[in-house]
Amino acid sequence: MPRAGRAVRPRPETSAPRAWQRMLSGRRLDLLDPSPLDIEIGDIAHGLARVARWNGQTVGAHAFSVAQHSLVVEALVGELAPDWGADWRLASLLHDAPEFVIGDMISPFKAALGFDYKAFEARLEAAVHLRFGLPAVLPAPIKATIKRADQISAYFEAVQLAGFEAAEAKRFFGAPPKSVDLLLEPLATADVQAAFLARFAVLSGGA
Repeated sequence: MPRAGRAVRPRPETSAPRAWQRMLSGRRLDLLDPSPLDIEIGDIAHGLARVARWNGQTVGAHAFSVAQHSLVVEALVGELAPDWGADWRLASLLHDAPEFVIGDMISPFKAALGFDYKAFEARLEAAVHLRFGLPAVLPAPIKATIKRADQISAYFEAVQLAGFEAAEAKRFFGAPPKSVDLLLEPLATADVQAAFLARFAVLSGGA
C-alpha cells in the first residue's frame, strides 16, 4: 500500500490504443496506415456483402448491400463507358471497397465529420488500389464516370428501395439517363458475396 501523505502517480501507458482490425483471412489491417499487403479480396467481399446501404432502411427480405451496389455500379459503367478496359471496370467494382472496414456512412454524416474522414477513407482506397494493380489515385475523368454511375444507382435505390419520391431522388442524385432502367431486388448475403467474387475474378484475371 502507498504510504500516507504521498501521491500515487498513474502508471504510464505501455502501448498506444489499438488501431488495427483482424480480418477473417488472418490479416491485421492497420486502419491509420493501411498496407496493400494486408488487403485481401475475400475480406472485402465478405465485409461489403454484410454492410447495408441506406443504414438498412430499405424494403425487402434482405438488406441492399454495398457489394450489390458495387456490382450495379460496375454494370452501369459498362453502359456509360463501353470502351473501358478491365482495369477501370475493376476500379468501379472496388469504388466503395473501404467500406468493408469503415461501413457505409450516409452522405450527411460524412459531411458532418469533415475532411479528416475523407482523408482516412482515401488512405484505405489507395491501399486497395495498389493491392490490385490500380493507381493509388484514379484519373479525374475515370473517377467522374464512376461517380456518375454511383449516382444513377443511388437514384434507383432511393426510389425503389428507400422510400424516396422520384422528384426528391432527382434533386439529390440527378435524373438517370432515359436509356437506363434498373429493377433492383436485394440479394441474400451469400449470393451477393459469391457474385462479387466471381465478377472480381473476371475483371482481375483471377489475381
